[in-house]
Amino acid sequence: MLLAALYVVAHGATAFVVEPIQSRLFEDVTVFASLLYLPHGLRVISTWIWRWQAIPGLILGALLAEFLYTDASIVAMLQPVLIESILVGALSAYVAFEALRFAGENAYAGQNLRLQWTHLLVIGVVSSLVNSIGQSIVFGGFVMPDDAFLVLLFYAIGDIFGLVAIMLLAVAAFRVSEREM
Repeated sequence: MLLAALYVVAHGATAFVVEPIQSRLFEDVTVFASLLYLPHGLRVISTWIWRWQAIPGLILGALLAEFLYTDASIVAMLQPVLIESILVGALSAYVAFEALRFAGENAYAGQNLRLQWTHLLVIGVVSSLVNSIGQSIVFGGFVMPDDAFLVLLFYAIGDIFGLVAIMLLAVAAFRVSEREM
């Protein structure tokens, strides 16, 4: 439940701070992607810690966030593919972690929850690519062909910047918690 709540908060910050600024610069693209998508960082960090057990919280958080923050007319328009989009997003980090594990490198959190920046950044980039391609396929019928590459690019950039922002917040939170112990 905590993960779902954090996802809703992160999505809300994206919806109310990032997207209004972005919509002035890139009008139609913002319906599909954000240049700073904080929930992607939560996907990566939570999957790093909880593995597949993070997926239900990510799905619940994404569902709640969509219905809380997305205009009803957009939800109605996207409803046929909204669940597919949420599943692609929720599974993207897990797919990346498992692909890396299959390749011989287990990047999941171990006994200590020490952040491994390089692993998490690689996972973040790979999962962003998985998510970007998946979202582009899911929303393919809703995106003008001339905007398709830009939407894909926005997904990738937003996911990666969102990961970096959440990683910085996580490092700060871990440091504060270590001082209090």
